[in-house]
Amino acid sequence: MSQIPMSAKPIITAMMLLAATATADAQGKAGKGIRLWNLTTATISSFQLSPGGQNTWSTNLTLADKDKEVDHDERLRITGIAPGRYDAKVGYPDGRQCLVLAIDIKADAVFDITDKDLRDCNK
Repeated sequence: MSQIPMSAKPIITAMMLLAATATADAQGKAGKGIRLWNLTTATISSFQLSPGGQNTWSTNLTLADKDKEVDHDERLRITGIAPGRYDAKVGYPDGRQCLVLAIDIKADAVFDITDKDLRDCNK
């Protein structure tokens, strides 16, 4: 086995660092998970999902957020949910609660909720 010349060692080290950085970057981007993007005009204080039409609601998913709410234009990582079609109960700090029907949730993707998506709001 031949030895590597001293002049080539910095080049080989740099190539190894670049390869390690590229691998870490690819791993960081892969598998970001499912995320809710709140595009309503208000802060969401409660968010529950149920498989479409089944009324079997999850726990309040906003509790996973550091301040337990999802502000306007904030994203919330959703865990424990498989891709599929879901209905959502969306709650607001003023006590108003609305439904969003037939949300198509895909793996490692963002889905958004807007004011026009809200249905059957009550207080």
